[in-house]
Amino acid sequence: MDFRTIVDVPRPDFAIGPQEKILCVGSCFADSIGRRFAEEKFRATVNPFGVMYNPASILHTVERTDCAPRVAFFTLGTNHVYILNETGEIVDNCRKRPQRLFTERELTVDECIGYLRQAVDTLAKRNPGVQVVITVSPIRYAKYDYHGSQLSKAVLLMAADWMARMYQRCTYFPAYEIVLDELRDYRFYAPDMLHPSQQAVDYIWERLSEVYFSEEAKRFLEEWRPIKEALGHRPFNPDSDEYKAFLQKTHERMAALKAKYPLMEV
Repeated sequence: MDFRTIVDVPRPDFAIGPQEKILCVGSCFADSIGRRFAEEKFRATVNPFGVMYNPASILHTVERTDCAPRVAFFTLGTNHVYILNETGEIVDNCRKRPQRLFTERELTVDECIGYLRQAVDTLAKRNPGVQVVITVSPIRYAKYDYHGSQLSKAVLLMAADWMARMYQRCTYFPAYEIVLDELRDYRFYAPDMLHPSQQAVDYIWERLSEVYFSEEAKRFLEEWRPIKEALGHRPFNPDSDEYKAFLQKTHERMAALKAKYPLMEV
C-alpha cells in the first residue's frame, strides 16, 4: 500500500556540475535554496538586491546584476505588485513608505510571461548556454486570504508552465507540488504554519539534486560532506592538542579537495 503521493520530477536535458555558477532570484524560498547551493560550494549569487516576490521584480534584479550564470533559478512568490503612483513604475520594495503612495494590482498570466521572457533573454545574451529553472514558492500569503493566495499561485503556475513548454532553455521544478502533495502535513512547516520547515527544504534539495545534478557533482558532494561536518564541529576544548591535530587534518583534506576541484572557493 502507498500512503503518500510522490511528485514526478522530469529529468532535464542538462546537468548541474560541481562549482557551477548559479544565480538564484525570487522569494524567500529562493533564499533557502540559494544558501544551500552556497553551502555546497557552488558559485552562487543569491538575491543580490534582496528578496523579489513577483516576475517584474525578478526581471529588475536580472537587469541590475552583471551575473552571467550557467544555471539560474527563478522562484515566483506572487503576482501582486506595487506601483509607485508618482512614476507609474513597479517597485521592488516599498521601503516602509506610506501605503497611500502606492497602488497594488495583480499581474495577468501574459504579463508574468512577458517579464519572465525578458529576464531569460537578458541572461541568454550574457551566456548563450544558460539554463533557467523556474519554481513556484510553496509559501502561502495569508494577507491575501488563503483563497486569494491560491489564485495568485495559479497565475504563476500557468506562467511557469508556459515558459517550460515554449522556451527550450527553461524547465520547471515542482517545489510547490512537492510541499503540497508529498509533504502534506503541518509537521513539515515552520511554527508560522506558512513557511516550509528546514526538514522540508532539505527534502526539496534532495529531490532537486537527484535529478538535476551531474554524477560528478554528486561525487563532489559526497567528498565535501565530511569536511563540511568537520568544519562545523564545535570542540569542548579548542586549545587541546587533539583538536589542533583534528583541525590540521581537516585543512589538509580541504586543500586536497581544492586541488581536485580548482573552481572550489575556500
